[in-house]
Amino acid sequence: MKWLMIFWGGPVLLLTGWYGLSYHDMSFGIFMLTREAHDLVFRVYGRVLGIPPETIPPLVARAMVVDTFVLFGLVALRKRRQIIAWYRQRFGTPAAHTNGGF
Repeated sequence: MKWLMIFWGGPVLLLTGWYGLSYHDMSFGIFMLTREAHDLVFRVYGRVLGIPPETIPPLVARAMVVDTFVLFGLVALRKRRQIIAWYRQRFGTPAAHTNGGF
């Protein structure tokens, strides 16, 4: 789980940190954190992708949300026995089902 947080959370934190600082032009003397660099990056990506630059940030945010749900869904699938055991311990064993155990 530690490596998951490093390899997933690290790039997410880096990207959102850069976007937030450069969007609000908090450069601290570093060119890549200026609004000019922010606009330049999105103009280049927009030209490469053939779409308007202002449509790129919402697409990236949506992709990050979808990737997060997929990633944590896979983690939940892998750890489902632990999740079920925690649920039963926390809320008690559910009553017997009348629909054949489904």
